Amino acid sequence: MPKLKTNKAVKKRMWLTKKGRVKRGYTGKRHILTKKSRKRKRVMRQGTLVDKTFEKSMKRMLPYG
Repeated sequence: MPKLKTNKAVKKRMWLTKKGRVKRGYTGKRHILTKKSRKRKRVMRQGTLVDKTFEKSMKRMLPYG
């Protein structure tokens, strides 16, 4: 069977946790930060888990993650 190709766009944006869940960063934290609250920016520093409805498709794009 041939090797599976990793989707590079997903590889740059998402990673797997030790338990096998898919984690991602928040969007909207690169610029125009003055109008965002301190709390909102602080929360955006942390990653968040991908919704379970998308998890299967994300794992398929990261076969060796």
